[in-house]
Amino acid sequence: MNSSSLKPETRYGCPEADQILYNRFFTVGYSYYFRQAKWALEIIDPDKKDLEEVERLDNFRPDFRIPKRFRADLSDYSGSGYDRGHLVASANQDDEDIQNSETFLLSNMSPQTPDFNRQKMRELESSVRKLDNNKKILETYVITGPIFDFNNPIKMIGKNDINGKKIPVPSHFYKCILTEEIKGKLKMWAFEMMNTSLDGDLKKYRVSTSYIEQRVGMLLWDNLTGPEIDKEKNKIRSMWKY
Repeated sequence: MNSSSLKPETRYGCPEADQILYNRFFTVGYSYYFRQAKWALEIIDPDKKDLEEVERLDNFRPDFRIPKRFRADLSDYSGSGYDRGHLVASANQDDEDIQNSETFLLSNMSPQTPDFNRQKMRELESSVRKLDNNKKILETYVITGPIFDFNNPIKMIGKNDINGKKIPVPSHFYKCILTEEIKGKLKMWAFEMMNTSLDGDLKKYRVSTSYIEQRVGMLLWDNLTGPEIDKEKNKIRSMWKY
């Protein structure tokens, strides 16, 4: 049996990657070439537990499951001018210490400009949590990852290796959201945002799920098929209200 079939967050699909990292509460698809995740897949507030929130642990550390030549280290980010930007947000996984701790593995990080990480990305993460609080929604699945625009020079950070600095800085990030309502209806949203200081409402950054699939070169929610799913993937939904 494929290990991914046992993980609740992979119910609607699990894209391919060089190494799949199965954490207790979320799954990461890691790219050896980019020395960071291609995607991170989670369920917001798994099981909707009503527990007291734990404090943010801030225990950033390398993920030693990844071969040394391909993994990021703390020194790669030090003095780079870029944040260790979460893909699965710490605030999404805060029911237990171990749950929060997993989000600080560097396999869950991509280089993000401070203005982006601490402003527009944080705003989107908070908005998705509010979406999940809607009483009509049973579960909220989210996949987040980097985009590299090879039409422009790619910035690099990290310790020098045989090829120079080793970690490319994404030009954009995507976040794709799938909600399953209590009555069974599925809805999708997708966002693409440049890795820089941004302004305007979140709705400004909406795109279709199929557009993100083309941008990153992989199928999302690939366990779902049929004309209704194709229609949903091609739709740019209105922003949710809360």
